[in-house]
Amino acid sequence: MLRNPHYVFSLIVAFALGFVTVLAMPVGGPDARDTIAMRSHGGSSIHYKRTIVVASRGVTTKPARAPARQVAISSPLSAADDARFQDQDPASSKWSYPSLTKLVSMASSPFPYSGLVPRTKRPFLNIRNGGRLGRKTGRGRVYWADKTYSDSRVLLHIPRGYDTGKPSVIVLFFHGHGATLARDVVARQRLPAQISDSGINAVLVAPQFAVDARDSSAGNFWKPGGTRRFLDEVAPQLARLIGEPNTADNFANLPVVIVGYSGGYVPTAWSLANGGIGDRVKGVVLLDGLYGEFNRFAKWIERDNSGFFLSAYATSTTKGNAALKGILKKRGIAYSTKLGPTLKPNSVTFLRAVKGHRDYVTRAWADNPISDLLSRIPGTAPRIDPARSASLTGSPKK
Repeated sequence: MLRNPHYVFSLIVAFALGFVTVLAMPVGGPDARDTIAMRSHGGSSIHYKRTIVVASRGVTTKPARAPARQVAISSPLSAADDARFQDQDPASSKWSYPSLTKLVSMASSPFPYSGLVPRTKRPFLNIRNGGRLGRKTGRGRVYWADKTYSDSRVLLHIPRGYDTGKPSVIVLFFHGHGATLARDVVARQRLPAQISDSGINAVLVAPQFAVDARDSSAGNFWKPGGTRRFLDEVAPQLARLIGEPNTADNFANLPVVIVGYSGGYVPTAWSLANGGIGDRVKGVVLLDGLYGEFNRFAKWIERDNSGFFLSAYATSTTKGNAALKGILKKRGIAYSTKLGPTLKPNSVTFLRAVKGHRDYVTRAWADNPISDLLSRIPGTAPRIDPARSASLTGSPKK
């Protein structure tokens, strides 16, 4: 019987299939792999993670398989992804954004910062472990300078079709808590994509603040003139990025719209109070970010006659928006609760939008609110043959 070649072949195939089946099953059962994956990323708040859905596939001998179980696991991109985005030409990298997108290190970035904390006059880096400096926050969290406050990179984006000879605007974006530029501002919040998709002659500048931390500290933007010095350094970088070094003066004089999301309200407020760019601020937009600094915002609204103010909010900042409304009412400053077709100079708008906070930069009063915002700003020009961003349309325009 063993001499029958067909029988011997059948035994070999059966043994091989059984061996592969055993190897395919993780230790502890079909779902153990998902459990390990979820535990390995820790238990921090969902606000600080990008969540993806994966299918848990078990091995079954039944002819009809049950639908794959959907397991949500957090999959933050690693530091290596940040480095890859820095080193590669984004036109050929996995991000697939238009080619004029780059992470650039700048001396005037918010961090590193070794000065004092305003109002308290205490050192920002207030804890030491051997030769390692760090910061212990008011809530008892400890962040080390070399990990959390050492990234001096800035995200720059110039969309295809941008024309230095036409009216333009700089979108200065301040991210919220628990963010990195590559993982969150680019991939999750899709700022370059939204700028490109707007079709408006605009550029994006987004500095890195505290890396992946619950910290709204403004760093060097706390210093008088800090935001001005930063934008002065940005101008030649943008000119170099677009390949026209002689346009640095053009970028140095562009109007600025500051967009602060969530914890980005702190550097927004300080940029308005003592950043040294008062004559360039065309507008201020808070995306569910009015947690404090009410008097700084009220003073800017009261004294500025050319910039618009828009606070779009969800549940978490309802009280903060009510507080600022109350201050403005006492000072006789009118405001609207409806978003008009244009954001007129000297206008103040409070807009209650969706309830969710985490995705507010991509889903607020409209999907892709930054794109919508740019279309409402008077005095900007449309781009010629604007490219549709890959993250919104599936593939970049050739």
